[in-house]
Amino acid sequence: MTSIINRCESSGLRMTEQRRVIAKVLDVSKDHPDVDIIYSRVSKIDNSISIATVYRTVKQFEEAGILDRVDFGDGRARYEDAKREHHDHLIDIQSGNVIEFVDPEIELLQERIAERLGYELRGHRLELYGVPKTKA
Repeated sequence: MTSIINRCESSGLRMTEQRRVIAKVLDVSKDHPDVDIIYSRVSKIDNSISIATVYRTVKQFEEAGILDRVDFGDGRARYEDAKREHHDHLIDIQSGNVIEFVDPEIELLQERIAERLGYELRGHRLELYGVPKTKA
């Protein structure tokens, strides 16, 4: 998979040094950070980058199709690399933790449902919300 910086350059986005720092932070993110978390991580590398710059850059990356915005119902827009391998999400509504998973049975079921309804599936997004089971 190509880096976010490479995809930004390929799509014609002008890459300032500040945007490069933000892109690098996003490239190594394995979670689904919101702008505040991205800003916190960016500030550790270059404290001259403002939160407004992070907001503008993330919006530009999203509009260019480089980032996907995800909303897990907690009122915070979070982001992930648009080119990450397909996965679904299980959101712990108590802690806010997000677990990524892939289940071949779910994938097959979604294909069959689309076929039965007369559609060719071109994409999907599955989010499950739950709480941990209590041990008896």
